[in-house]
Amino acid sequence: MKPLAVATPTEHPKPAASPAPQPGCIAHKFGGTSVADANRYRHVAQLLISRDDTVQVTVVSAMKGVTDALIALATAAAAGAADWRARWHALRERHVVAARDLLGDHAQPTLDWLELRFTELAELLHALSVLGSPPREALELVQGLGEVYSARLLGAHLAAIGEDAATLDARDVLVVRHGDLGVDVDWPTSQRKLADWRAANAARRVVVTGFVARNEEGRITILGRNGSDYSGAIFAALFNAQELHIWTDVDGVLSADPRLVPEAVPLAALSYHEACELAYFGAKVVHPQTMTPAISRGLPILIRNSFRPDHPGTRIAAVGDRAGPVKGLTLSPDLALVNLEGAGMIGVPGTAERVFAALRDARVSVVMISQGSSEHSICCVVRESEADTARRALQQAFARELDNAQVQSVQVTRAISVLAAVGDGMAGTPGVAARLFDTLARARVNIRAIAQGASERNISVAVASADADKALRAAHAGFWLSPQTISLGVIGPGKVGAALLDQLHAAQPRLKRDANLDLRLRAVASRSKMWRDDLGATDGWRERLAASPDDCDLDAFTAHLQAAHLPHTVIVDCSASDRVAERYPAWLAAGIHVITPNKQAGAGPLERYRAIRAAAAQSGARFRYEATVGAGLPVVTTLRDLIDTGDELHSIEGIFSGTLAWLFNSYDGATPFSALVRKAHALGYTEPDPRDDLSGTDVARKLVILARESGRELALADVTVESLVPEALRAAPADAFMQRLEELDDAFAQRHARAKAQGKVLRYVAKLDRDGRASVGLVDLPDDHAFAHLRLTDNIVLFSTRRYCDNPLVVQGPGAGPEVTAAGVFADILRVSAALGARV
Repeated sequence: MKPLAVATPTEHPKPAASPAPQPGCIAHKFGGTSVADANRYRHVAQLLISRDDTVQVTVVSAMKGVTDALIALATAAAAGAADWRARWHALRERHVVAARDLLGDHAQPTLDWLELRFTELAELLHALSVLGSPPREALELVQGLGEVYSARLLGAHLAAIGEDAATLDARDVLVVRHGDLGVDVDWPTSQRKLADWRAANAARRVVVTGFVARNEEGRITILGRNGSDYSGAIFAALFNAQELHIWTDVDGVLSADPRLVPEAVPLAALSYHEACELAYFGAKVVHPQTMTPAISRGLPILIRNSFRPDHPGTRIAAVGDRAGPVKGLTLSPDLALVNLEGAGMIGVPGTAERVFAALRDARVSVVMISQGSSEHSICCVVRESEADTARRALQQAFARELDNAQVQSVQVTRAISVLAAVGDGMAGTPGVAARLFDTLARARVNIRAIAQGASERNISVAVASADADKALRAAHAGFWLSPQTISLGVIGPGKVGAALLDQLHAAQPRLKRDANLDLRLRAVASRSKMWRDDLGATDGWRERLAASPDDCDLDAFTAHLQAAHLPHTVIVDCSASDRVAERYPAWLAAGIHVITPNKQAGAGPLERYRAIRAAAAQSGARFRYEATVGAGLPVVTTLRDLIDTGDELHSIEGIFSGTLAWLFNSYDGATPFSALVRKAHALGYTEPDPRDDLSGTDVARKLVILARESGRELALADVTVESLVPEALRAAPADAFMQRLEELDDAFAQRHARAKAQGKVLRYVAKLDRDGRASVGLVDLPDDHAFAHLRLTDNIVLFSTRRYCDNPLVVQGPGAGPEVTAAGVFADILRVSAALGARV
């Protein structure tokens, strides 16, 4: 297994005879972006001067991009490239310009020094061009020159502005050896050399070259990538500093990679162990080797932003804080699973040892291992580039067992990433693993392998790389490190859809602030047009839809919503389209949650309804349709609760149409019925064609939805429907129907008069009895009936059940209008969001 460069304090050598930290001695390390040019050097100098450190040790990296430029320069020279001298000149000029700008009238000594150094570099590069191949020692010498130049510039600037400063070339002090576990410091020799140097250079401020050192033979060497950070920790230890401040271009250690999780947040504090775990899996944090001297001395490391020096950054120490069980999540890409499987492995001692010995001999680094207690298989995660080497090594090591079928196979699965959740607070906290696995399941991410150490501070899961970004974002939101993000698309921006989008726009800031929920409106589709967006903003959706050049294409609409980096997708269908409802099974099967006030799915063909239910059950995606029956009223939810808790439904009675409720609540015989229909149409209570309400089909559909919810496989054709539209007007054009509305008046006047003479009222009622018989129609009800005194567009439903037999359960409230219907749809969105982990 790839060794961690950091372990417990007792496992690492520490500076010999280390005295207590010097009071007021603070070490600082600045990265390349912090010293990118003359202005940045000035900024760093002012930052250092503004501090009251008694003794100040500052380790600097090369100017941004210089180390890579030096490596490319050496490689080009060794390859005989004709342009290496031009590259050398450009690099020299960059440092000369920085020195002149930074030092002004005091620049000449430094310019002379730079000229000499770059002349020596040119001679070395010429030698490399003759040799044709850069020896390791020469390449290391060239790589470390950027830090040497950088330290000289900062030290000269501090001296030029009157500060008591000295520049220390680490190659004069630091002695290291390269071993199997990386770079080891010769602490006694280095401390002795530093003591001699300090005897001659007692300046209060010391600027030190990072990255470079000498080996035991006195040859110049480097500390490897991240070596400047390691230099900072080494010199903090050598100077017995109280703290090490590592200055970068971020506000500290982040909870996740901000390129994948833009909502990643800076962490206030980490323990050494947490920082090591995060760094091992690739987080932008201090390299584990950097923490070696810090761990052995209990030296706090602060990760700070040199561009925002007032920000406290992240403090890394022996003990972090208890801010949640999981501090951060990391993603390690470009991996592969190697699985050794066979019944002959069960109970055989030494199998794991043979696996790891074979991989060690093949120089394959193991990132993660997983083995079940059955011992039937051992799974290793390795770098994808080493997967074939690992497979061959295991096939050779187990050749005999493969031949006699004791081991069945050595399998390789490519395109794997490892997601790691890290935090000291995970130890002893029940349910952390469950939350991680549940979060990934909700995001439809399949886990290929799992590993958790006994310390419980790291849970690692291997997932397909195609799902990796989605897994990271889902887990980050699942532990409330960032908002739960949902990719939202709305179809049908008519009255209800428009009201929903306006409600969503008003609620977005509050939901993100209070419920940690980020509802991103990424697409809107009308009958003819479609608008798509990556940012998810809801403002100006009308104008953007109107200006969009895209025709409505529900395939493209769906593909856009299913972004790989967003864990959850919700489609809201506010249309009345049967064609859109046809897509529900496929959407649900793909893990897309569907929310709708469209009754076509719930009351449409039974085969499609069964397919919708089956797809939702298999994928785990939610199908929510509360607004199909009672607009914003909890009718479906109430019925579902009754059934789920074991109650037995006897019957359902109700007034399910807010339009028809308003008409018959308002109709008193004095005002013609046609006038009321026209008024309801003008108020927006009816469909564009009022016959859609008056026909009773809409009410019948709602009754079918409730019947199916109660477990009865009812079809629309099974409902006895009384239409209020005369036969002669049913096929007429909509405009003609509105012109001939007065033809309804006599019939309704007569029915109203008969009911009134008997002390009754007219109401349009839906009923499902105990035997499953369903009907909707206009009935006469006693004046004291629960349906007789409704207000305006109120809907009302009576559930008669085994529990509620003497006194039926009543759900009543406004059942018409775009606003209340949209609110019902919005409530379903929030229910789905809560099921996905949002705090609503």
